[in-house]
Amino acid sequence: MKVGLTYDLRDDYLAQGFDEETAAEFDRPETIQAIADVLASRGYEPVLIGNLEALMRRLLAGERWAFVFNIAEGLHGLGRESQVPALLDAYQIPYTFSDPMVLALTLHKGMAKHVVRDCKIPTADFAVVNSLADISTINLPYPLFAKPVAEGTGKGVTAASKVRTREQLHNVCAALLEKFAQPVLVETYLPGREFTVGVVGTGAAARSLGVMEVLLRDEAEPGAYSFHNKEFYEGLVDYRLEQGSLAEQVNNVALAAWRALGCRDGGRLDIRLDADGVPNFIEVNPLAGLNPIRSDLAILARFINLPYDELIAAIVSSTEQRIALPRPVSARIARAV
Repeated sequence: MKVGLTYDLRDDYLAQGFDEETAAEFDRPETIQAIADVLASRGYEPVLIGNLEALMRRLLAGERWAFVFNIAEGLHGLGRESQVPALLDAYQIPYTFSDPMVLALTLHKGMAKHVVRDCKIPTADFAVVNSLADISTINLPYPLFAKPVAEGTGKGVTAASKVRTREQLHNVCAALLEKFAQPVLVETYLPGREFTVGVVGTGAAARSLGVMEVLLRDEAEPGAYSFHNKEFYEGLVDYRLEQGSLAEQVNNVALAAWRALGCRDGGRLDIRLDADGVPNFIEVNPLAGLNPIRSDLAILARFINLPYDELIAAIVSSTEQRIALPRPVSARIARAV
């Protein structure tokens, strides 16, 4: 039984002249191979497809698969993560992870927070800056935190993201609007501890893998789990498994947001404590990184002694149950040509 793999390969974009930051969300060859190995171990025949353009060519050539393991991030527009799932929906081919609506909603952090807030889940007060003129309408207490509304991997987040004055807010928003050509999310700054929560499953079957605290070392860029801190995490960031009553509170917020937003199969949520110690939703990543070494989800899995192949298997199992797909008996790896 053939299973396609869709992804954006970092090396392909670097070879085209994109810089490291632009390509930061895209995957490394070892990630794709690791996922393919797990699929093969479950009796599937993995077919390495690649990005949206490669998928279109194969579909037009008549290729089909039992389902697609999709981790393609896309490149252009606020709906970029939805492009591959939308195309697969058009061809009625099932796939792992969330559908186009959820991926578009959650990529836009402001829209996701609207839904979360309406569902009575704690999240910091916020505003979305579409142009510099919008800054004059913001009536939130300082300090504030500003970041691009639709980026991942900490892109656009630096020590300057925490702003204390109207002038600083104007300068940071101006720089982000110009660099990323998208709106800026401005939130009330949450001064407490930061956690990331891994989730597998869908709806009522969704469960937390655990709560991992993100601790910045003295050498790290201060105030935020920034792009720089994430890229060089080995020397700048410590991680710690949180347990007990606080972990339970964080889990409750994360799972409530996961279900409210309609996320599926597996992913990760960022939660931060406010000044009163209440866990607040920051954002969700329904296409979380799956590098077996570097990705936060894999790091968390190691803390709970969950092998990488079992992490991927849990995601695949959720997909199998959701689409009522019978397990295959045997398979071999088929590489893209």
